[in-house]
Amino acid sequence: MLINILDSKKSILNKFISEIRNINIQKDSLRFRRNIERIGEILAYEISQSLNYEKSTVSTPLGTKIMETHKKDIVLCSILRAGLPLHTGLLNYFDDAENAFISAYRKHINETDFEIKVEYFASPSLEGKTLILADPMLATGQSLVSVFEGLKNHGTPKEIHVACVIGSNEGIEYLKNNLPKETKLWIATVDEKLNSHGYIVPGLGDAGDLAFGEKL
Repeated sequence: MLINILDSKKSILNKFISEIRNINIQKDSLRFRRNIERIGEILAYEISQSLNYEKSTVSTPLGTKIMETHKKDIVLCSILRAGLPLHTGLLNYFDDAENAFISAYRKHINETDFEIKVEYFASPSLEGKTLILADPMLATGQSLVSVFEGLKNHGTPKEIHVACVIGSNEGIEYLKNNLPKETKLWIATVDEKLNSHGYIVPGLGDAGDLAFGEKL
């Protein structure tokens, strides 16, 4: 798996990451969602540099110009509900993409053990297309792998990209061992460890709750 960690280079991205981590700033759910969306836009730009391009002729009021644009074969797939702001950011740039949505959540067996439940599922055909799997939090990696397994019935994509905001080394290792080796991971920042409950430390908390309010 090709791993791209975006905050290895200093940029405005670090401001957005700092704000979604900050316990005081993140209380503003509108600002939290917008920062996740902006990180999604930066991820989209970075991903765009690795896509396949083709030449086409564009007519202007004064003539024509040959341009290279990416092939319109992208499917964005996000995990509900935390993935919605990230999906919006990606879609702001890949505005001609097809879209897929899946619900995946942790069903706890006990205080520390859980299994991933995948229920709601809506996707176009993936056959021969460019799949971008989006999930803001790459903790254990089990949700993303479960979603990928669920997508297999919709065809075989020609390439796979994973877009995340924050992750752990353990989650990255799990993806490396359970997704196709040609997969490309694009992640804004990485923390070293998970706690006993499988949450990223220091992380930022529960992205879904911060974006949309606490759930029962």
